[in-house]
Amino acid sequence: MHAAAARAGRLTDLPVLLVAVVWGSSYLAAKGVTTAQTVPAVLVLRFAVVLPVLVVAGWRRLRALGAAQLRGAGLLGLILAGIFLLETYGVVHTSATNAGLIISLTMVFTPLAESWVRRVRLPGSFLAAAGLSVTGVALLTQGAGFTAPSGGDLLMLGAAVARTVHVLAMARMESVRGADALSLTTVQLGGAVVVFAVLSAVPGTGASPWGTAAGFGAGDWLGLLYLSAFCTLFAFFVQMWAVRRTSPSRVSLLLGTEPVWAAAVGIALAGDRPGVPGLLGAVLVLAGTAWGRAVADRRREPTAAPAPGTAVAGSGAQAGQDRAAEPA
Repeated sequence: MHAAAARAGRLTDLPVLLVAVVWGSSYLAAKGVTTAQTVPAVLVLRFAVVLPVLVVAGWRRLRALGAAQLRGAGLLGLILAGIFLLETYGVVHTSATNAGLIISLTMVFTPLAESWVRRVRLPGSFLAAAGLSVTGVALLTQGAGFTAPSGGDLLMLGAAVARTVHVLAMARMESVRGADALSLTTVQLGGAVVVFAVLSAVPGTGASPWGTAAGFGAGDWLGLLYLSAFCTLFAFFVQMWAVRRTSPSRVSLLLGTEPVWAAAVGIALAGDRPGVPGLLGAVLVLAGTAWGRAVADRRREPTAAPAPGTAVAGSGAQAGQDRAAEPA
């Protein structure tokens, strides 16, 4: 019986680990199909593929949302739009390796912000882990020499902060508590797409979705479909499936390997060369975020586990709603 349960656990782990690999590779995929002039347009195209599927899959539960829940989800959608814009502009202006590792600071920022909001002091071990991660990012952004961080690095740092705001907003907004995860995701993405569409229609903000689509080659379409089908739909439904068969903490632990895959893909396929300071920084980021996650999870153990359907994502404390669609 024990052996059968262990095999079932491993079979559940494999799709979740594949999600982490997909997310890690998506920074490079996004970099390949997006330019500084096409960010809002590409985001419109990406989620125009995703939204109809989510609406059809969760139509009954979507109709059951109340007015307050719709307003709350719409507000979260505005924050989500900011996350996507920061991440996408960031990944255009930095390396895939830097993007994947810097965004992992959300795992440290979230418990720090949560403790500040709740006026609860974090243990010294967590603060040490946070310091290790921040030091790692400082080294990582130097590449082969000591220079100021690039604009893309700073945008990714801003995206990590925005993710933290989104996590805290979802946790503290009474209107969305108990809302169905799929419905909440659909409304948020719908609100974000409206923002992207408006931005792409403003003169001077870049290409239109139609003009961008017309200029896509076969490789661009494959990259866009990869981001839509695998990094969004596949990731979200695997999280929903896995959290019903295992624990949110186990799902979170596996998804937390995303920065490792981002760095591996960036170095192996994109030819990223962080240099000695950058490699040392990458190790410190991974060690610091893993240590900080472990400390935060130990402190969270006495509390009630999240309800089914709230699979933990890249932040270690966040339901799968926004991260299933990440990175942009």
